[in-house]
Amino acid sequence: MTVSPGRRRTAAFALFFLPGLAMASWVTRTPDVRDLLGASTGRMGLVLFGLSVGSMAGILCSGPLVARWGARPLIAAGTLATAAGAGVIGLGAAAGADAVVALGLGLIGLGMGGGEVALNIEGAEVERLLGRSTLPAMHGFYSLGTVVGAAGGMILTAVSFPVLWHLAIVTAVVLAVLAPTIRYVPAGVGRRTGNSNSNGSGTPAQASARPAVWREPRLLLIGGIILALAMAEGTANDWLPLVMVDGHGFDPALGSAVYAVFAASMTVGRFAGGRFVDRYGRAAALCASAVVGAVGIALVILVDNQAVAAAAAVLWGIGASLGFPVALSAAGDSGDNSAARVSLAATLGYVAFLVGPPSLGQLGEHFGLRNALFLVLILVLAASFATPAARTTDPAHTP
Repeated sequence: MTVSPGRRRTAAFALFFLPGLAMASWVTRTPDVRDLLGASTGRMGLVLFGLSVGSMAGILCSGPLVARWGARPLIAAGTLATAAGAGVIGLGAAAGADAVVALGLGLIGLGMGGGEVALNIEGAEVERLLGRSTLPAMHGFYSLGTVVGAAGGMILTAVSFPVLWHLAIVTAVVLAVLAPTIRYVPAGVGRRTGNSNSNGSGTPAQASARPAVWREPRLLLIGGIILALAMAEGTANDWLPLVMVDGHGFDPALGSAVYAVFAASMTVGRFAGGRFVDRYGRAAALCASAVVGAVGIALVILVDNQAVAAAAAVLWGIGASLGFPVALSAAGDSGDNSAARVSLAATLGYVAFLVGPPSLGQLGEHFGLRNALFLVLILVLAASFATPAARTTDPAHTP
């Protein structure tokens, strides 16, 4: 079946929405899950390590698997794993079993780590076919999913709705949307063959002669930008409700509400960001994102005021919004074999999901969660100086 770029874009919007919905539904219940497990901050960091392990397993497998089978099977399998993970987390929380919750997080991480790399390869190809910046809007649908999930989680937290049934409903919704949508992702995108294709794989002789993409300093710098801004986004996903509860004295429902504000800010930034990128270029967009995000994180750390902390979540969300999609787009346009470049850059970025939760959990155990955020702040500030690497060098490419 031949699928138009417009239909592929619509399918990508829906498929980006689903992991956002699942992730935010879990995140907004972290205080409840923590209480059901009776876990300390350090122990909760170890539970969250399941998400990191699953993410890296998915990421490390995704590049070779996409090269062999194409993006569609990985997108389908990743979304299925994400749906299953939400249900397993609910079961583990209800049973008070750390290991089961960690397993559920591992499934979510596996699904998102592998599936989203494949989905970003598909998204970069759709962007190339359409000839304009669309990856920010695709990631905007991920953020829209987090807004919907966060709003639902906030309401259900306030009325003490059981975590198990909440996450079971999320599982059913993800499966119901996946089934009719996946058929609009064409087979073979990102798969390497012996013939030249849109992803720049070339002939076997050309492929063997081409330098390995991981040796290119510019691409590694772009990956570093993704790592830092993904760390900023992932930290909020993992810890923001607990930072607000333990660090600023919010009750659990209001802590979830602040996360919903963060998610809404991410959504606005991503839907509005495409126009900014097209007008000012990727480097300027990424630099502005890093600076705004750093200001927001600094305010959360340094100002002991609930209103300021809630407002800072807006800046944090806007600042983190464009990092991943814009830098991935820059990686894909940095040379031949765009699928491999997007896969490598996404892999470097997802390292943040491996080191982030346990590192911040251990730092938070000793110095408090607010002070632990200094690590994220330093990385984001460093990324602002690396953003010139994202400048477009070929005028035939989109900004």
